[in-house]
Amino acid sequence: MVDKSTLRYDKHMKEIVEYLQHKNIIFKSLKEILPKELGSRKKVSLYIGVDLKGYYALVMQVEKKSRVLRKEAGDFLALHEKLESYIDSKVTKKYIIIQAPLCSKAKVLLEEHGWKVWNVPE
Repeated sequence: MVDKSTLRYDKHMKEIVEYLQHKNIIFKSLKEILPKELGSRKKVSLYIGVDLKGYYALVMQVEKKSRVLRKEAGDFLALHEKLESYIDSKVTKKYIIIQAPLCSKAKVLLEEHGWKVWNVPE
């Protein structure tokens, strides 16, 4: 018998990898880190990848019905800092895929902190 959560995870990971390949971003390795491991209750998907040059990259995916506001963007920045201390390494590239309405101020805040923001309409 196949575990349904594993199937969902594999499908989710495959979608992320395909989306990144479409953007010409390829990783040697990519693994999911649960927000719970970082002490967060946020409903986001976090993936830590190693690019072809050996640098760490963070891919965050946010899926929700309501608007992503500036305050929540601040929470994402804090989550990035927690992740860096969790893996004890600097994350050089930060990507966020937002599948929700996005406040323009939130987008600006993320971009000012070096994030590549993709707002994917549902």
